[in-house]
Amino acid sequence: MDFALTAEQEAYRAEVVAFARSLNEDVVVHDREGSFPRTSWQRCAEFGVLGLPLPAQYGGGEADPVSIAVAMEAMGFGCRDAGLLFSCHAQMWAVEIPILLFGTEAQKVRYLPALASGAMIGAHAMTEPGSGSDAFALSARATRHNGVYVLQGTKTFSTNAPVADVVLVFATVDPSRGPQGVTAFLVDAGTPGLSLSRSIEKMGLRTSPMGEVHLDGCEVAEDQRLGREGAGPAIFNRAMEWERIFILASQVGVMARQLEGCIRYVRERRQFGQPVGKFQLVGEKIARMRVRLDAARLLLYRAAWTKSQGKSAMLEASIAKLFVSEAAVESALDAVQSYGGYGYATEFEVERELRDAVGGRLYSGTSEIQTMLIAGLLGL
Repeated sequence: MDFALTAEQEAYRAEVVAFARSLNEDVVVHDREGSFPRTSWQRCAEFGVLGLPLPAQYGGGEADPVSIAVAMEAMGFGCRDAGLLFSCHAQMWAVEIPILLFGTEAQKVRYLPALASGAMIGAHAMTEPGSGSDAFALSARATRHNGVYVLQGTKTFSTNAPVADVVLVFATVDPSRGPQGVTAFLVDAGTPGLSLSRSIEKMGLRTSPMGEVHLDGCEVAEDQRLGREGAGPAIFNRAMEWERIFILASQVGVMARQLEGCIRYVRERRQFGQPVGKFQLVGEKIARMRVRLDAARLLLYRAAWTKSQGKSAMLEASIAKLFVSEAAVESALDAVQSYGGYGYATEFEVERELRDAVGGRLYSGTSEIQTMLIAGLLGL
């Protein structure tokens, strides 16, 4: 088995890292203010990040899953704005992929080129105040009337919602059908009855806007339905397969950069007449950070490779999501401890990486949900 990247992939990775490093201006300020860096978003679109998984005919890069993993890991390694990258991931996997896999040709032509170019921003609205991990227990309703669907309900924790141009909304057409009544709709910003809240303040990923989606008699035409009635679970699950593989690829890059920074710091920082890295307990933290990084990277690329073979990667995706999200928090804590008091200070940016990492245990299915999914896929 050959785990090395090809020469072409190495060159691509270096190109992406160089670009990603150009996005680091005023990250601390944006994080403090909780502001979305729209200029950086547009630059990501122009570089080709937002179009990575899309066919060229829709303005995409036609990247294979392994190359996508390479690119997004490189983005995480070079770019210190994890919130910006999280917003990119949220659009790519939870909006673009559903449209690509389930949309009509008219829907693909209308939305995908604009999403890839940065002209439009997409949001995904599934979670409700009363339904999180129990994803399909929706209160939002879609009532068909005079050739249109009337949407009623409230969504929360919707990434990109405050700045969205189109929202992928899930609602049920028939509560008695349970999950089989859940249906997806593409709702344009400005549609009467749709309102998007201001950004919810968060512990981390503060540059990624997250808000509520309110539907009050919002009318959408039948051609704005994504897929058939009742296709909501299939759309959601396919999107989650892609999302769980790739959404933490950037975090693997962060872990690699974090490790490099810690090694450099503990070599230079001296206490009791020697570099702090010479102390056994400090060295142990660095060693464990490397072990986690290698394991996380292997699980990420295994999932991406499985997907590239045209196979179902549900199991591999959940394993990668569970391990990488937990490992990222542990390594961020070790990084803070390795820097000591400086790790707790904003200027060294390590504390922000810890805050950003915590969310990984919650979004795209909590660690507990991933554990349940893994057990279920093993036949338990």
